[in-house]
Amino acid sequence: MSLETSKASELLDLAEQYVRSVGYNGFSFRDLADDAGIKSASVHYHFATKERLAAAVARRYAERFFAAVGDTADATITANEQMDRFVGLFRIAISDDKRLCLFCILGAELSTLPDEVQREVRQFFADCTTWLASLIARFSAAKSLNGKDLTARAQALLASLEGAMIVSRADGDLAVFDSIVGELRHCGMIPRK
Repeated sequence: MSLETSKASELLDLAEQYVRSVGYNGFSFRDLADDAGIKSASVHYHFATKERLAAAVARRYAERFFAAVGDTADATITANEQMDRFVGLFRIAISDDKRLCLFCILGAELSTLPDEVQREVRQFFADCTTWLASLIARFSAAKSLNGKDLTARAQALLASLEGAMIVSRADGDLAVFDSIVGELRHCGMIPRK
């Protein structure tokens, strides 16, 4: 990895931390430059605008997210395992990172975001909904659901997990997240085989 690529990667990491902590509007290139130990102009060398930087952060986060959950068509991973991976990513974000999901924050800020970042946010939620609907369809309890119902169920589960992160963070207690997930499992929102 070249020094240039290494510095760009460091800037992406820092920007992701900022967005997940204080949102898109809560930091500047100067903040990134100070944290990276470089001049603000050097941040612009790697990312011409904050919009391009945030869009790159969003794309990278989405790529990591979908790589971690895997392909729903992969028969070597059970539906239960994939659902556990999916739910687990939200738990890890709030427990290990002490931050919200990047797209939870960006989704809340959508109306204030530049167009390119808005597109990335919308794409993530659309891809996540499609992925989750495909996974839910693998469970026998979902066999009676049509495409529209699967999409609605996927959106409801996604919204519930994002909301569980917010409530848990506001309460300052990871047990709140776990309790909400337990209720989602109990009522069948998170299916099991």
